[in-house]
Amino acid sequence: MPHAKTPHGDERTSMTKRPSGFLRFLTGLAAFSTGVFICGACGSYSPSDPSLNSAASAAPQNLFGYPGALWADIMTQGFGWTAWLMGFALMIGGLRRTLGIGPRDPAAWAWGAAALVLSACCLAEWPIPKTWPLAAGLGGVMGDTLLAAAAIPFAALQAPEPQIWASTLAGVCAVMFAAMAMGLGAQDGAAILRTLRSSFSLPRRDRTANLSGSTGVSSGFFDRMLTAIGLRPRQLAHIATPVIYTEDDGFEDGDKGFFAHVGKAEGVGGRTIPVTPRILDSRPSLDDGTRTEAPGRPIVSPAKPIAYAGSAPPVRTNGAQPSSASPRNSATAIPPIELLEVPPARNSEVDEPRLMEMAQRLAVVFNDFGVKGNITEVRPGPVVTLFELEPAPGVKSSRVIALAEDIARSMSATAARVAVIPGRNAIGIELPNPTRQTVYLRDLLSAPDFKRSRAALPLALGESIEGHATIADLGKMPHLLIAGTTGSGKSVGINAMILSLMFKLPPEKCRFIMIDPKMLELSIYEGVPHLLSPVVTDPAKAVLALKWVVREMESRYDLMSKLGVRNIAGFNQKAEEAAAKGEDLSRQVQTGWDKETGEPIWGVERVKPEAMHHIVVVIDEVADLMMVAGKDIEAAVQRLAQMARAAGIHLIMATQRPSVDVITGTIKANFPTRISYMVTSKIDSRTILGEQGAEQLLGMGDLLWMASGGKIVRVHGPFVSDEEVERVVSWLKDQGAPQYVSGVTDEIEAEDVSVADAAFGTSSGDPDEDMYREAVAAVIRDKRPTTSYVQRILRIGYNRAASMIERMEREGIISAADHAGKRQILTRDTGRDRNDDVAA
Repeated sequence: MPHAKTPHGDERTSMTKRPSGFLRFLTGLAAFSTGVFICGACGSYSPSDPSLNSAASAAPQNLFGYPGALWADIMTQGFGWTAWLMGFALMIGGLRRTLGIGPRDPAAWAWGAAALVLSACCLAEWPIPKTWPLAAGLGGVMGDTLLAAAAIPFAALQAPEPQIWASTLAGVCAVMFAAMAMGLGAQDGAAILRTLRSSFSLPRRDRTANLSGSTGVSSGFFDRMLTAIGLRPRQLAHIATPVIYTEDDGFEDGDKGFFAHVGKAEGVGGRTIPVTPRILDSRPSLDDGTRTEAPGRPIVSPAKPIAYAGSAPPVRTNGAQPSSASPRNSATAIPPIELLEVPPARNSEVDEPRLMEMAQRLAVVFNDFGVKGNITEVRPGPVVTLFELEPAPGVKSSRVIALAEDIARSMSATAARVAVIPGRNAIGIELPNPTRQTVYLRDLLSAPDFKRSRAALPLALGESIEGHATIADLGKMPHLLIAGTTGSGKSVGINAMILSLMFKLPPEKCRFIMIDPKMLELSIYEGVPHLLSPVVTDPAKAVLALKWVVREMESRYDLMSKLGVRNIAGFNQKAEEAAAKGEDLSRQVQTGWDKETGEPIWGVERVKPEAMHHIVVVIDEVADLMMVAGKDIEAAVQRLAQMARAAGIHLIMATQRPSVDVITGTIKANFPTRISYMVTSKIDSRTILGEQGAEQLLGMGDLLWMASGGKIVRVHGPFVSDEEVERVVSWLKDQGAPQYVSGVTDEIEAEDVSVADAAFGTSSGDPDEDMYREAVAAVIRDKRPTTSYVQRILRIGYNRAASMIERMEREGIISAADHAGKRQILTRDTGRDRNDDVAA
C-alpha cells in the first residue's frame, strides 16, 4: 500500500506496517467509546438514581446501570450541560483519530479541553429551565465557580452586569479554542467566506474547480477532510491555481461610516440604544475640504470650507469692488474688508472621545426616561453639537420634545433644544459645547457663499450648527421680523445685516430709512451715503416716514404699470437697456376722445430711464412706536408688508418685547420670515415663531430663523464690534455726503393724524368722521365690505361698525347685501374729491 502524505506532512500508513498506527486506532476507539458512555449516561440521568449524593434501594434507571448513574451524577453536577459537549467531543475526536485524520499535536487536545471549560462558564449565565433538577446553573458547579471568578475584573471596572460580560467573553474564547482544536486558522476562516461568496457568483461549471483547490484552504482542516473522504483528488491538492481576491470589502463609498455598536446601555423592554454613532464633522476647515478616513475611527466628513484664514484677502464682489487704492469721494465705492478686524484662528479639531462620551450619557438619559431609539449621528458645530435620535416605532415626538429641560439637567448643560428634523425620521438634540467659538462678520463676508451670492439683498445671518455660512436674501423674504431680549445679540445682529448690505451694494442700488426710537442703536449710521433721510428718532416723525414710504410705493407701482413691468427687476432691466441706447422709456397712452369721430386720441408718455434703488426700512424697536401710535404704525406696516415687495421696498423690524400687543396677528400674517433670539418664556417663543424653543437659546447671537416655508433653522449670528462699525461708517462718510430726499419727514406736519387722513390729505377734526373715512379707505383697499372686518380693523364695537356699513350703502360706496349677505364695492375713488363731498 503506497504512502500518502497529508497536507501537514503526516504520513498515513497501514496499521500493520507501523506500531504507532495500531496505538492510534486503539486510543481513538477508546475515546469514541468513552464519549458514547458519557452521552448515554447523561442522557438517562435521574436524580433519584443511587449515587454518591443519594442512597436508593431501587435499581438505577440509567442506561449503563450503577456505573452510569454514578458517573452521570458526577458529570452533571460538576459540569452541567458541558458533560454533553465532552461526550460529543470525545466521540468526534475518537472517530477522527481512528480514521487517521485527527491531529497528533497534544496542543490541539489542550485547546479542546480549554474550550469545554469555558463553555461551562458561558452556560452558567443562561436562563435555567424549570425542569432543571440541580441547584447549580447549566454549567454546573464548575461553571458557577469560573463565572464568579471571571466577573471580578469587570466588577472592578464598574461595568454594568459583569457576569454577562464575563459569560460573553467566555463564549467567544470557547469558539476560538474549539476552532484551534479542529485545526482551523485565520486563513481558513477567510477562505470559507471567499468560497461561499464565489459559490454564488461563479457559474456551476467553475464551482467544482473552485472547490478542488482554488479557495486557498490548502493546508487547513477542510483540505484534510476532503482529501481523506475522497472528494478531492490528492494529486491536485498542491497544484491547483488559487483565486486572487482584492482587499475590497464589498461596500460602496456611501456605506462607509456605519460602525458596529460596541458600546450599549440597557434599554427598556430589552431594546438598547447604540451609542457608537457616526461623527460627521461638517464644520469649515482650513484644508481643501477633502474627506479623510482613519481606520477604525468614525468618519469625519468636513463640508465645503469657508476658509477661515488669519489674513483674509479683501472681498471682491462680482469683480466690481475697488481696491483700497481706489479714488475716494466715489458714490459707488464699497468698503474694503480690511476695515473689519482679522478674527483669531479657530481650532478645527474634533474631540471625538468627548463626543462619544456625551453620546453615551445621552443614551443613558433616554433609557432612564423610557425612550427607545438609536443615536445615529453626531454633528459638532462651533457653538452647539447636534445629536440625532432615531426613535423606535411608537415613540411620540412630543414626548421627546417635552424632555428638553430634563435632558439639560441630566447632561449638566445650560440649555437643550429638542426638535424634529424635517424630512427625516430623526429628532435633533442640540447641546452647547463646553468651549464656545465666536462667529465673526469678516469670516462670513469672506466666505465664497457670500461673494458668489446672486441675491438682490444678501444678509449674512451667521453660521449653521454645522459651521456653514448662512446667507439669506431679503428680496425673497421679503420682510423680516426680529425679536429677542436684552443681551441676546439682537442689536449686533441688526448691525451685521446692515453692514452686509453696505459691503455688497453701493448707494445707487440700496438706500436705507432707519427708525430708532431708542436713539442709541442706529444713530451711529448718521451721515452715510446710503441714507434717504437722517436717522429718525421721534416716534411722530417715524409715522410720517412710513407714510412717505407708502406714497413712494404707490408712485413706483404707478410708474411700473405704465411700462407694463411686474417688479423692480423688470423695470431696472428696461431702464438699463434704454440708457444704453440713449433713449427714453415710452408708452402709448390714451389721452381722450375725438368729439367729431368718437375715436380715441393716443399720445406718447415718456419716462426718463433711471433705475430704481431698493429701499430698506429698519425699525429697531417697534414696541416704542406701537405705544405712541399703534394704529397708524400697524396700518402702514400692513400696507407695506402686503404690497411693497414688487416695488423693491423691504422692512426689517425688531423688538425686545414679543408680546401679542406688539406683534399683532396682522403683523405676523404679513411677515412670514422671522428671527428669534433668546426670549424669556415659551409664550414669547410661540408668539414670534409659533412654537417653543427660543427660550432654550444661549444668547450672544444664538438665533432661530424661520423661513417663509415655516422651516426653522438654528443659526449662530456673527459678532461685529462698535469699533468696526465706526470704521466702516467713517470710511463711507469720506466717500461723499448723503443725498437726502426731501419730504420723508417734513412734507406733513408731525401731528396725530391717521394713515387714511394722510392719504386723503385732510382731517375734519371730528373723531367719528375720521374713523369713518378710515373704514371707507380700508373697505375699498382690501375689498372686504363686511361689518366684522370693519369691527376688527378699527377695533370698535359691532353696532358702530354696522352703522358705518349702512352709511356706505346709503352713499353708494357699496351695494346692498344679496341673499347670501355679500356686498359689492361700487366705487374705487378714495381721493380728495370724494372726501370733500363726504365732509360737505
